[in-house]
Amino acid sequence: MQQTRDNVLLNWLFSETCETYQHQGRVLYRYDESEYVLGLQSHLPYRCRVIFNVESAAEIESWLAQTPTDVHIAELKRQNDLRGFELATQSVSDQWIGSFPQQVSAEIVLIQQPLAQLKVAGLLVMDMDSTAIKIECIDELAALAGVGEEVAAVTASAMRGELDFEQSLRQRVAKLAGADENIIQSLCDSLPLMPGIESMIAELKSYQWKLVVASGGFTPFVGQLKQLLGLDAAYANELVIKDGKLMGEVTGEVVDAQYKANVIAKSAKQWSIAAGQCVAIGDGANDIPMIQAADLGLAFHAKPKLVAAADAAIQRLDLRALVFCLQA
Repeated sequence: MQQTRDNVLLNWLFSETCETYQHQGRVLYRYDESEYVLGLQSHLPYRCRVIFNVESAAEIESWLAQTPTDVHIAELKRQNDLRGFELATQSVSDQWIGSFPQQVSAEIVLIQQPLAQLKVAGLLVMDMDSTAIKIECIDELAALAGVGEEVAAVTASAMRGELDFEQSLRQRVAKLAGADENIIQSLCDSLPLMPGIESMIAELKSYQWKLVVASGGFTPFVGQLKQLLGLDAAYANELVIKDGKLMGEVTGEVVDAQYKANVIAKSAKQWSIAAGQCVAIGDGANDIPMIQAADLGLAFHAKPKLVAAADAAIQRLDLRALVFCLQA
């Protein structure tokens, strides 16, 4: 992190070796991230994590400087360019937490349960559309087929949880009837990856995590994503194609909200994933059962219903932030 005279607390945390720092009548005590679960939690029951881009350091410094109590603080060391720290205290000030800066590239995550361990093999199950990639594939297919506005309106309603997913899926797919199958390959060739996903996956793979996509979208796109990112498995719906045309139908079992949730248990059993090591991330209401089935469920730039159901939310940063939500 670029050091400035103004960011004295962050400069101390990220670059100094002394164990304590006194600031405006408060004391900051340094600890190692692993020490919390090894004993600190017994007398410091409240903790949160702060993750930020270095460009937001001044705003984070200003907020941290206003701590109303002494705090224990640990640097979170990860394999990407974001910075992070954990705070642990005997009590929490809702007013101070509520004053966390909202208009900067930073997250504050309240930790209310044991976290999956980063350095122990685990399982991450991801939604695809608007989570692993930046688009909703069915909306893009519809645009290429000339029915974009009709389909996008149904998609938006479904993601807000206003429609039954299977019903909305079949309704949208029906509008693709007669479209040339070449639009599928065209979209596969230009899938826009969500920023940060490659860095996140590289770090998880370095610790032997299994990586899975479970999508209410379609098999050609999850197959492309699996190949691009080296994923371990991918699940999605199968479009019916005949004589080079989309029939406006899907075949086989529909990958709906419950199917995605079942992928958690199926994958954990397949790879003998240890208890507490299953993580899921998504953005829409149809991801609620999946993130609730995981040991740690994360909402990513998500709709309000999913944020309310999730254990934690990433709202402003990219997918690099996910590894900061795990215990090193």
